[in-house]
Amino acid sequence: MVEEGAGSAHTDLTQELFVQLLSKNRFEHYLDTEMTDYEIECEIGQIELTNLLTAELRKRHPESYRLARRISTLIQSSSNFRRFDTSGSGDEPHRRLADRMYGLSEWADGKRRRDSHDVEQRVHIIPVRPRDTRMVGCTGDSQVVISNSDLEDLIVSVLDAVDSPVDVRTLRSLVMSRLPVMDIYLVPLDGDDNDDGNHFEPVDRQENPEQGLMRRESENEAAGFVDHFLSSLQETVRGKLKQYNRILGVLWHCYLSQEQSTQLEVAAVLGVSDSLVSDYRRRIEQELRALSFSEVEEARRFEGALRERVRELVVVGEPNEVAV
Repeated sequence: MVEEGAGSAHTDLTQELFVQLLSKNRFEHYLDTEMTDYEIECEIGQIELTNLLTAELRKRHPESYRLARRISTLIQSSSNFRRFDTSGSGDEPHRRLADRMYGLSEWADGKRRRDSHDVEQRVHIIPVRPRDTRMVGCTGDSQVVISNSDLEDLIVSVLDAVDSPVDVRTLRSLVMSRLPVMDIYLVPLDGDDNDDGNHFEPVDRQENPEQGLMRRESENEAAGFVDHFLSSLQETVRGKLKQYNRILGVLWHCYLSQEQSTQLEVAAVLGVSDSLVSDYRRRIEQELRALSFSEVEEARRFEGALRERVRELVVVGEPNEVAV
């Protein structure tokens, strides 16, 4: 989950956890119930931190997370698989799921284990499965990708191909490498200048009169959304100018600026604590979720208009306001 080069990401995560505990009044609960340090550490490590990491994984990699959970459930519940790393004694049965070794039930206990390079090479003989596009879920917005019976057959095929017990973390990676998983990130349509892929140039990029009229109307609507959004942000800080300038700075550096700054770096730029930055981010995301757009293009117009407006307020500065 930590991006390359983001050395302060662990500190950001710590601050997110701190703000979450503070908002739930957990510190008061620890004092009132006279919990020991060991009990507090266990609760934070096993419950609060796990919930925080799980929510972040679901947000960043929703489809991969869902398939990894399904694979873990199948290998533990199906009679086709069994553990190879425990004799039922000591602390082996309590080993973390990701580190447990699984294989086919029909294999002997002394099955030889192959090295990781050999395992990765062997799995390439298995073809990538086609994607099942049936829609599922409470709102019907998720695709099946692969049914449970087909997924179980794929796991069996992977283990047959590698011919070795493997740990759950590696097994999930091998199985998902044979699936068309799509955790999509929004990127600019023009792509990177160094992209060597195919480029398609439309016949005519000039807008016609109708498109021009629709664009101007969309820009006017986006400007209205921006005014409403900034007014909502101002209300969250009770109209205080200093706090409003700070929350605008957080909005710019964390969401709109092209420079990818960590939360700790943003706190240093604004001269505030990173826990305050985390709190402002929570308020901003709450107001963003309150917005409703009927079309994706409306959201894009809103983002562009918001970036220009906040750039003027934060970078250039207005009368009686402090520029960052």
